[in-house]
Amino acid sequence: MAFATFLAAALLLPAWWTAQTTSANRGALIVMSDAPASTATDPLAAKSPALVPPVPSEPSEGPNQEGGLKDGSPPLHITYGAVGLDQNVVPLAPTAEELRLGAIVPPHTSDAYWLSPYGMPGGGSTNTTYIVGHSLEGRPSPFNNISEHAKPGDLLTVTTAEGHLGYRIDAVTTEYKDTLKDSAIWDKQPGRLMVITCYTADLWGKNIIVQASPLPPQ
Repeated sequence: MAFATFLAAALLLPAWWTAQTTSANRGALIVMSDAPASTATDPLAAKSPALVPPVPSEPSEGPNQEGGLKDGSPPLHITYGAVGLDQNVVPLAPTAEELRLGAIVPPHTSDAYWLSPYGMPGGGSTNTTYIVGHSLEGRPSPFNNISEHAKPGDLLTVTTAEGHLGYRIDAVTTEYKDTLKDSAIWDKQPGRLMVITCYTADLWGKNIIVQASPLPPQ
């Protein structure tokens, strides 16, 4: 199973639409890949997907009085020094096929992916922001060190078009993939950030979730 890519997240629908009017993003589910990546083509050599327009979980009403987006600004980069994470963030929204199947699955690359149907960080955020990525077996991944090194109190930075936003880690937890759909991580909490990947001690069975809150503006 060397060099297998482990799936960080699959977002089950119809929560993508119903989350607009409920207090929780229920129906979402984190699962693992059901098969190793093909050895014929290196998944990390594939071109990252093109940027797609963000799909906010609630309709935007245009700029607020401060000039920023009403419901935040899409994340462009994440830096988490304690775990060696320093990645551009690629928006990820359901394709027509994923809508048909009721799941959204990140491509098999080492990129960080923002689940754009949910929240955006920054002033006016209306929902939790979710950034996900793959942990890899047998090769380095920007997300591999989260399982061993992430801890409460750590600081990380998310960059958006509005600037750099600081966060402090509140909790680092693991949850079983097959029960995560009912987890409190899907509760709407404006401004909150969740970073999710597979737990390296149990790549097929569990995910690790880093929960962070924004630091006060300086």
